[in-house]
Amino acid sequence: MAKGVTLTDIAERVGVSNVAVHKALTDKPGVNAELRSKIKALAKEMGYTGTASAAGKTKAGEKTGNIGVVIPEQYYGLTSSFYGRLYEEVVKTLYRNGHFGIMELLSTQDENSVTMPRVMQEQKVDGVIFLGPADRRYIEAMASQMQFPVLFLDNYIPTVTSDTVISDGYYGAYVMTDYLVGQGHRRIGFVGDVDASSSIADRYWGYRKALRDRGIVFEETWEIVDRNKQDGVFKTIVEDNNGMDAYVCNCDFIADIVIQNLEAKGYRVPEDVSVVGIDDFLPAGIDNTRITTYKVDIERMAEACVESLLKKINGEKYVKGIQVISGEIVCKRSVARRM
Repeated sequence: MAKGVTLTDIAERVGVSNVAVHKALTDKPGVNAELRSKIKALAKEMGYTGTASAAGKTKAGEKTGNIGVVIPEQYYGLTSSFYGRLYEEVVKTLYRNGHFGIMELLSTQDENSVTMPRVMQEQKVDGVIFLGPADRRYIEAMASQMQFPVLFLDNYIPTVTSDTVISDGYYGAYVMTDYLVGQGHRRIGFVGDVDASSSIADRYWGYRKALRDRGIVFEETWEIVDRNKQDGVFKTIVEDNNGMDAYVCNCDFIADIVIQNLEAKGYRVPEDVSVVGIDDFLPAGIDNTRITTYKVDIERMAEACVESLLKKINGEKYVKGIQVISGEIVCKRSVARRM
């Protein structure tokens, strides 16, 4: 049915990314004229109605049945990205509840200038979900606006009063670190840029708390940055192992890079060094059976977010403030016990 058509459905038919489909349907630069025409024709043929350009304004007081889903463009990437997966779960959950999801990619320029999303400016939606990390000023501005009910997903600023759903990254990193200690590891590094997002910061402090509770003195060299603002994630994160027993990585994708770096230098994982991740998510084409990790419950996060937003829109009682969704450890093949 037309209602079930998503960006991914169109992207798979054409053989391009979700981002390319979104740019074509919203007339943004980055897609050539021939491809744009092909995508629009196919979207019309499939009955897709989920872009901002496809929804019309409504009269004052009327419900549109549409929910905006705003994602910072830098974090969305290809169809196989974590946020792409989370977005699809949000769209599915909205559909099950009789609503449509209208995605809008937030450009860095609009984020820095604190520009309100088009779906809000043009009154095309009943509410908005802001998915993924965003600039502090942007979050403050969107949380304080009164025109639309909003909910944040996988992002929060402790000092900003907002309704948000996040995974339990703090506990997840704590569990993974404690697990490594229980397997005999003592020199355990953390891989991630603590300043990049609130979720990575939570994971870092969960890691630090686990070390402290286990009586292990943290060393500054154990904190390893995995990216910068200019170039994104480094291809080589671990230059020298420096006698480390194990690494707690802020996500599975980073864990995979760390494993590649170690093996390129002659180390065996997990025989010589253990590596764990968080999320239990890897892009298509990467072996997802290897990395021991803390599984984030993406489905439950989407359900909690959509449920709270729809209740907020309808003036019903909902869970205000921060909702933390727990996950579970998944043991695979990247950890070995030390004697």
